[in-house]
Amino acid sequence: MAKWMEIRKGADFQAISSRFQITPFTARLIRNKDIVGEKEIEEYLHGGLTDLHPASCMKGVPEASELLRRKIRQKASIRVIGDYDIDGVCATYILLKGLEQAGAEVDTDIPDRKKDGYGLNMDLIRRAKEAGVDTIVTCDNGIAAPAEIAAAREMGMTVIVTDHHELQDTVPQADVIINPRQPDCPYPYKKLCGAAVAWKLVQQLWEDLGCSREMLYGDLLMFAAFATVGDVMDLTGENRILVKEGLRQLQRTGHPGMSALIEANELPRGRLSAWHIGFVLGPCINASGRLDTAKRALELLNTTDPALASALAEKLKDLNDERKALTEKGVQEAVEQIEGSGLKDDRVLVVYLPDCHESLAGIIAGRIRERYYRPVFILTKGEEAVKGSGRSIESYSMFEEMSRCRELFLKYGGHPMAAGLSISEELVEEFRRRINEGCTLTEADLTEVIHIDMVLPFSHVSERLTGELELLEPFGKGNTKPVFAARNVAVLESRVFGKNQNVLRMKLMDESGTVREGIYFSSCMEEALAELKEKKQLHMLYYPEIDEFRGRRRLQLRVLNYC
Repeated sequence: MAKWMEIRKGADFQAISSRFQITPFTARLIRNKDIVGEKEIEEYLHGGLTDLHPASCMKGVPEASELLRRKIRQKASIRVIGDYDIDGVCATYILLKGLEQAGAEVDTDIPDRKKDGYGLNMDLIRRAKEAGVDTIVTCDNGIAAPAEIAAAREMGMTVIVTDHHELQDTVPQADVIINPRQPDCPYPYKKLCGAAVAWKLVQQLWEDLGCSREMLYGDLLMFAAFATVGDVMDLTGENRILVKEGLRQLQRTGHPGMSALIEANELPRGRLSAWHIGFVLGPCINASGRLDTAKRALELLNTTDPALASALAEKLKDLNDERKALTEKGVQEAVEQIEGSGLKDDRVLVVYLPDCHESLAGIIAGRIRERYYRPVFILTKGEEAVKGSGRSIESYSMFEEMSRCRELFLKYGGHPMAAGLSISEELVEEFRRRINEGCTLTEADLTEVIHIDMVLPFSHVSERLTGELELLEPFGKGNTKPVFAARNVAVLESRVFGKNQNVLRMKLMDESGTVREGIYFSSCMEEALAELKEKKQLHMLYYPEIDEFRGRRRLQLRVLNYC
């Protein structure tokens, strides 16, 4: 059972309300996000493109622009090498279009998830050399490939690295490295995704060449924003501005590929939000790299043929539907294994699903972590070894704990909240035993804490208040939706619907006697219904929203949790 804690942070909400022409209610929500000071509040509410930092202050950007301009004049062959996820695909597209517009001879390559694995490898380097490539520009990868980059340079190729991942012990000896996380990089904002870093390079290149910037702040900005949400970057500071402006572009885009993807998913163009990127459109791009090839997603972004765009978009949607079905199957198998064995007593869950597609391990691990609130490793059977992905909780540093039994792994890596590994099949049970023996998590650590912004009776919820909450958008990691609580709520009516029978629509009445429509999503609907029947009254966490369907608007409460 999660622990609920109300956030109580003080400030002169009336003064903030008066200064920024917002209600004290909104002022309190902003203070709850630890945004203080006039400059920070002003940027949070009204930050725009003019508040972005100049690309030229990012280490390596001026040098890379100069080098690329020289290569363009020499008509040298340039190859962009990206990655197979949403950030890598969008970054590849941004650099491809940016270099084409600058007059470069440029093509692309993206690794295959199963055959190549993440990032640069020697096959990609050799393919570039055999194709007569003069210059490699990486995006969303490269900072962890010193050997491959050294080999490329020994073959006579120039290498420019654009990346956003943490630096490893050995920094590649590339001709130029652009990565805001470099310790000596003066760029003030460090949390850009790979596509945003690529966008910054194009911005500088076009500025130096005197190119028209219309596309830079149109489609290319849209894809930098798309990747920022899809790669689950913090929606703070510069990222928040990019996404806010990028969403405006997305809502009115005429881009053939993105338009086709929006239509294939039957989404309301004018109401597109960060949620639609994170949970509908983005997963279609990612599904391409998971179950097929990410080159198909790049082809969708790159085509100008509406008929081809429509066909490709439908294919990506089909792949994502397949991915969702396989994920549900994997989650169900994992739950059955946990509940039907001694695994349910472990503080760290290690679940071996040999028949599961390895690209889904991380998604399934995240779902199981949500259900049990424990660190989770999902292992699958690869061609040469067992591979796995882990997802953690706040009080457990996954990479640090794995390092204590590093001799068991063929390969491993990650950070406190997520990790990847490969291991011999005969050592799977030993890994489960060792990782649990070394675990020091307490019951308190294994109790999820949900922070509540305020207790808000239903009588205070109105369309006006819901509209005011839009000032805080876009929502996502680092800028989550506010959470409200209501006490002693009675469920007057309820019915289950949805394709997978996972949606519960309710009529709710709180202790003030105010009645509101409620909606609750659950992958365990039978359990939810049983709990609701047992309780006459509930304490409830919710978020108010406007449901628009076939021209009809209605106020409803998105139920997040209850007890």
